[in-house]
Amino acid sequence: MATDYYGTLGVGSNATPEELKRAYKKLAMQHHPDRNPDPTAQERFKQVATAYEVLSDPQKRQIVDLGGDPLGNGGGAGAGQYSGFGGFGDIMDAFFGGSGASRGPRSRARAGADALIRLDLDLVETAFGATKELTVETAVLCTACTGAGTAPGTHPQTCTTCNGAGEVQSVQRSFLGQVMTKRACPVCAGVGQVIPDPCPQCGGDGRVRTRRSLSVKVPAGVEDGMRIRLSDQGEVGPGGGPPGDLYVEIRERDHDIFTREGADLHCRVSLPMTAAALGTTLSLTTLDGEQEIEVRPGTQSGSILTLRAAGVPKLRAAGRGHLYVHVEVLTPTRLDPEQEEILRKLAALRDEERPVSTKAEGGGLFSRVRDAFNGR
Repeated sequence: MATDYYGTLGVGSNATPEELKRAYKKLAMQHHPDRNPDPTAQERFKQVATAYEVLSDPQKRQIVDLGGDPLGNGGGAGAGQYSGFGGFGDIMDAFFGGSGASRGPRSRARAGADALIRLDLDLVETAFGATKELTVETAVLCTACTGAGTAPGTHPQTCTTCNGAGEVQSVQRSFLGQVMTKRACPVCAGVGQVIPDPCPQCGGDGRVRTRRSLSVKVPAGVEDGMRIRLSDQGEVGPGGGPPGDLYVEIRERDHDIFTREGADLHCRVSLPMTAAALGTTLSLTTLDGEQEIEVRPGTQSGSILTLRAAGVPKLRAAGRGHLYVHVEVLTPTRLDPEQEEILRKLAALRDEERPVSTKAEGGGLFSRVRDAFNGR
């Protein structure tokens, strides 16, 4: 599972950079081994430093917000690779530009970013699952240099600017005296080595972009907007670093008949007035094929007929949702003389030639006025 970096710092996912900085500074002061003799303080300090390293980087934070982990394996290994805060002076360096212990050169290989692709599916495919072939364009390992970034027969060389340290020092005068600061070497970008003869295929990056095909299995019951995670199928990192994950976001196409609410399906049928009054049998195409539905005599407009277990299979539970059929009774708008005569005879037989009175709850308006005058 991905590390809860926000929880490590004790902030919410909507925290501003300033809030992240304050939370980190407070926890770093609290758990730094120079200040806290507790044996667990050093490990806690590393976790806090790693969390701030990730969340203060906009790209890494975006990966976290997508549900991934930019360090690939939680906070353990990442803390050693990315935190680098070895003493109290490093905390001052992080916030005030001071100088701490030497961090040394960093690895050229870095973890790759996650990738996102959208997959359009029909209702039947999201309901019962499907296996789809996808074509994605991502960064893959350069086959010419296998991630080294060097031309055939050549090797990286030690950077002469930093002498392989990955960082350079500078001395500035201030009202406090001379202040020595350290920063990443601008020539080798903190790696400590340079590539004089880069690979002609990848230009020294150790990776190239290409199209490739892969298969994704869509489980039954997925819904619109859900994401399927394919581990290690994302972008290969610079310098041949480990790949990120690929997220497949499901987009469910609109259906001609059904609308979906979770595992339940809804549809609407229109019945002639006579069919609703006399009753009938409908033939409805469901996800499982044709199914006969009995409409009882006297069915009213707005009635709902329920077909149990005729909906979508539930994603993380047994069983299926239901299919709800909403009935709409159609009143004829045009009648020929013979039809009109038949309806008038029917209205006379049922004593329905005059409008039916409307009654409010607790009796009609006139009955309530009458009761008021009678003192009831």
